[in-house]
Amino acid sequence: MLDVTYPAGPAPVIRGAKLSKASEMLPIVEESGSVTAQAPRTYCHNGSKVLHPVVHLHIINREGQIYLQKRGPHKKIFPLRWDTAVGGHVTYGETIIESLFRESGEELGLLNFNPYQYGAYVFESKIERELIYVFAAVGNFELKPDNDEVVEGRWWSIDEIESKLGKGIFTPNFESEYQKVKTYLLSLL
Repeated sequence: MLDVTYPAGPAPVIRGAKLSKASEMLPIVEESGSVTAQAPRTYCHNGSKVLHPVVHLHIINREGQIYLQKRGPHKKIFPLRWDTAVGGHVTYGETIIESLFRESGEELGLLNFNPYQYGAYVFESKIERELIYVFAAVGNFELKPDNDEVVEGRWWSIDEIESKLGKGIFTPNFESEYQKVKTYLLSLL
């Protein structure tokens, strides 16, 4: 399994990062997943483009539909757009799988699933660079979106998703990732 690899002792805080007691610390990684430093989440999203790990979980039901979440209005990046069922940052000290289960529990109340790992890739936006670890889960789960994290969630057919691509309904990250993983997701059924 692909994972982050931490140094023997604590990784240094990246130079120039401003810390507060409330700072959520994220690992700074190489593309291999090796942790080289740590930095506050705000630093990672301020245009510094330091590479930090993220987990994504695609959820597919037995009817071949994909569950998507609608991002909250308070989100700094692409508020109120539809996105991957679960997505979140790896907190410093966590493994990828720990982060995956923490995020799925926080966002959808989903704790009992068997994750299949697709792989990892680098995504870059105007303000950040992420090493995204992609997972999928198959089943008819009872999902309970957390209203702080997610405005709503629902099941989408493949045809419905494809008819809405490129129309500003989904996040650009979801659209590019969907193209990469669609065949893989359907092969799990």
